[in-house]
Amino acid sequence: MIDLHAHLDLYPDPVATTKECIERNLFVLSVTTTPSAWSGTAALAKDAARIRTAIGLHPQIAQERRGELGLFEELLPRSRYVGEIGLDGGPELKATWDTQRSVFVEILRMCHVAGGRVMTIHSRRAATPVLDALASEADAGVAVLHWFSGTRRELKRAVDQGCWFSVGPAMLAGERGRGLVAQMPRDRILTETDGPFAQIEGRSLFPWEVAKAEPILADLWAVDEGEVRGQLLANLKRLTTRIAPME
Repeated sequence: MIDLHAHLDLYPDPVATTKECIERNLFVLSVTTTPSAWSGTAALAKDAARIRTAIGLHPQIAQERRGELGLFEELLPRSRYVGEIGLDGGPELKATWDTQRSVFVEILRMCHVAGGRVMTIHSRRAATPVLDALASEADAGVAVLHWFSGTRRELKRAVDQGCWFSVGPAMLAGERGRGLVAQMPRDRILTETDGPFAQIEGRSLFPWEVAKAEPILADLWAVDEGEVRGQLLANLKRLTTRIAPME
């Protein structure tokens, strides 16, 4: 199983959750919301061969944490993965929009200078500005749009720009989400939970519950679940070879 976007450090018991992921042999991309959270989060999985920790600066707190951009740049050589980053166009964040954009653009510049990274990207109500920024910094790395919720036109543009997508049980629970996923190239899709933020039936998802996405994908693709798992594994292998190994 593959969970390409989970906040391991934000579960009520991060140590127990991480241990369960290791015991279940999950591949997990453990994302962070601030650079200062990276070292402690990486330490959770220091002995886990299949857990990677991404360096992030979440757009919803960019205003408060923009002072950590220097730390972000300092840590960047230590991980091939970046996230959660991006933009959030929610009305409650309108006052922070200019800061969000400047932080996101600077992070993309850093990733370019560093040789490219796998980036898991937040684009709620901001798909077009996110795609504009990615187009302006095309060598920043591989963009994985997490829980994409834009329009079909924006989706087509994202596909044309070479973006990947991570989708999970919460996204696939709705008709609109399933409709978007049906239009995504299946060789650029990976699964996620976005736990503990994403919920099903009022309960936070754990990384191993990413398996709930597989039967839904099987239905959308008109294949069996074994073929879905094979496709997802092949996709993960392709994604992780798109960026040069760390020295």
